Amino acid sequence: MLQNLHIENIAVIERADILFSSGLNALTGETGAGKSIVIDAINTILGHRTSKEIIRSGADKARVSALFCDLSSTALSALEQLGFECDEDGMLLIQRDISTGGKGLCRIGGQPATLSILRELGSSLINIHGQHDNQALLSPERHMQYLDRLGDYQNQLEDYREAFRNLCAVKKELSGFQMDEAEKARRIDLLQYQIDELEAADIQLGEREYLSEQRALIVNAERIVRSVEEARISIGGTEDDSGAAQLMERAADALSSVVEVYPDLEELAKRVQDIAYEVSDVSDELRDKSRQMECDPDDLDTIEERLDVLYRLGCKYGETEEEMLDFLKGAKAELESIEQADERLEQLKRQLEEATEQAKTLALQVSQGRRKAAILLEKQVKDQLTFLDMPGVTFEAAFHPCALYADGAETMEFLISVNQGEPPKALAKIASGGELSRIMLAIKTALADKDDIDTLIFDEVDTGISGRAAQKVGQKLHQIAESRQVICVTHSAQIAALANSHLLIEKQVRDGRTYTQVTRMELTQRVQEIARIIGGESITPVSLQNAQEMLDLGQQTSN
Repeated sequence: MLQNLHIENIAVIERADILFSSGLNALTGETGAGKSIVIDAINTILGHRTSKEIIRSGADKARVSALFCDLSSTALSALEQLGFECDEDGMLLIQRDISTGGKGLCRIGGQPATLSILRELGSSLINIHGQHDNQALLSPERHMQYLDRLGDYQNQLEDYREAFRNLCAVKKELSGFQMDEAEKARRIDLLQYQIDELEAADIQLGEREYLSEQRALIVNAERIVRSVEEARISIGGTEDDSGAAQLMERAADALSSVVEVYPDLEELAKRVQDIAYEVSDVSDELRDKSRQMECDPDDLDTIEERLDVLYRLGCKYGETEEEMLDFLKGAKAELESIEQADERLEQLKRQLEEATEQAKTLALQVSQGRRKAAILLEKQVKDQLTFLDMPGVTFEAAFHPCALYADGAETMEFLISVNQGEPPKALAKIASGGELSRIMLAIKTALADKDDIDTLIFDEVDTGISGRAAQKVGQKLHQIAESRQVICVTHSAQIAALANSHLLIEKQVRDGRTYTQVTRMELTQRVQEIARIIGGESITPVSLQNAQEMLDLGQQTSN
């Protein structure tokens, strides 16, 4: 359960340490005193989205921390799965800081955590029922969620949802194949033309680069030949003049002739001889290169034509040979797919029939489970509403068949009649605010055993009720609190009198600033507060006597 809530710089609360007990905890106070701020602080520690505007004016950051003890098996399991643990005494501390700079910090058991992790863990620690839950009752699309939590058909529901996802996937693929015949013929013609054009071109990888190099050689052939021939003559010489090769050979012979008498020249003679051989080889290669450079002018026209073809194809199918060949591969695959579409279309139609039949079968199983759950929920809610001073109520779940969707083959909404003899109608048309509060409490009570959550928070569940109805709601909350911790924000004296622990939230002004404090009240203080709730600012002996009687009755109920 939630044992301690520490709040710093949240709205008008500068600092507060709130001790909660087991059983029923009531939070009361004047309107605007800050009761909703306490709920906001708890939502903050549960990982809900929080604006930095919640930070108290003048403060740089706000902090909320919550200490839990005696965690349920569900909470312990969630804690373990998320990679955290309690301390040695079984206590769990959760902290969250919010700064005006926008950066926040979350810690679970002293270890850093993300908001999503905090939110996942928080859902196993506390369940908050606020006025927005009452409004949810006015939305029929939310009603199915309540029913699905009660039933024991969750496996069938998950199987159906998987089958429905498969059905949607088949429908999506099928829609892609269902083009009209004229469009199909146009697409086939276009693809065949593209394939023929690319295949006729016989594109080779690296071809454009090679052809560009050959074109450059042909265009510059005359200059290249002239340069090569000049180099060859310089090295190989002519009939009239010696070239570098002959000169190097003479140098080698001259040195070799005196090696015998001057051995120190032997190494130089060999080096010069090697250079002579190398220069001679270069001369021969230059002669060969000169002969190879004899180009046919027609070759340039052929290359230009081929490059032009590659350029035109590149503009349509891709800049590089790789992109054009990939386009060709894709066009062939698409053509094959279209040509085989009739066969695939028939296959998909068979799959659609099978998937639809499977989804319908599973939807029927879910529907049967829902109807059994609806009978149970109707009885439990009616019993609870009878206890909550609505004895003549008729409450039922009305099912309406519809096309298959994510939740089955039907919609459902709760109908109610609060007067005997009147046919049940939609909640939005019949129920008042007070009746909605009691209906939601009845539903939450019926579903309570499905949640292994030890702390339940009811935020103004008494809206729109008073007198005997409020007394009944208080008794129901006290009954729930026998097995769980219940925290209730209330304006009802009857509910507050039944609490095991009563917390007063007060707003004060000091030095021009507003402060809210939370006080755990003793018996005499409780009498004063309940008398205030009964009579307002003017507390009379009669209201004090009534408050004492309520407390005495509440104590008897508790005992």
